[in-house]
Amino acid sequence: MKTLIASALMLLAPALALAQSSTTQPAPKAASKPAAKAQPAKQNTAKSTAAKSTKPAAGKTTVAKASPTSSRTQLHSGAVQVASGIAAAEAALTPEELAIAERVHTGRIACELGAFVQVDADPQSPGRFHVEGKGFKYHMAPVATSTGTVRLEDQRAGAVWIQIANKSMLMNQKLGQRMADECMSPAQVTVAEAIKKNPPPSLLDAPAPR
Repeated sequence: MKTLIASALMLLAPALALAQSSTTQPAPKAASKPAAKAQPAKQNTAKSTAAKSTKPAAGKTTVAKASPTSSRTQLHSGAVQVASGIAAAEAALTPEELAIAERVHTGRIACELGAFVQVDADPQSPGRFHVEGKGFKYHMAPVATSTGTVRLEDQRAGAVWIQIANKSMLMNQKLGQRMADECMSPAQVTVAEAIKKNPPPSLLDAPAPR
């Protein structure tokens, strides 16, 4: 009988030991859950990545290439320089040229074939004149001559106004034609009539030298 009880106790001992250990050991703590993942961080990262992609790379500088000057601009610049040079040449007249300007007949001057030439002093440019008529208009300045003849020129247009004692005439040297002839102011008419009454001696009538 004792032998049976001892054998039963020996069989039950391991089970009792396991039960005791399971009751004495504390239950394992549940692992703390990790904090919720911050999804906005991913969004911020995406935004920063997009921003970097839109920004130009550091150190790279975009320089706009200057367009080459067109031939039209060069021509315009050359024309301006030429015009400036002419304007500078017209800026001042010499005392001799101003003295010639004082001898110019002004007003409406009748010419042959019913034509006329209007000569007016330029109030904004002393010594220069506006010379105009049917189909033409010039801005002229006096030019010194070796003979003392009054001569006005418009160098741009190639026009020349020549005044002598008894008449004047207008020529266009570029066109190679005379635009007005036998033009006489009242003072020139007086001289022309005096010449008719008292013509100057001809060179053929002069006595031969001895």
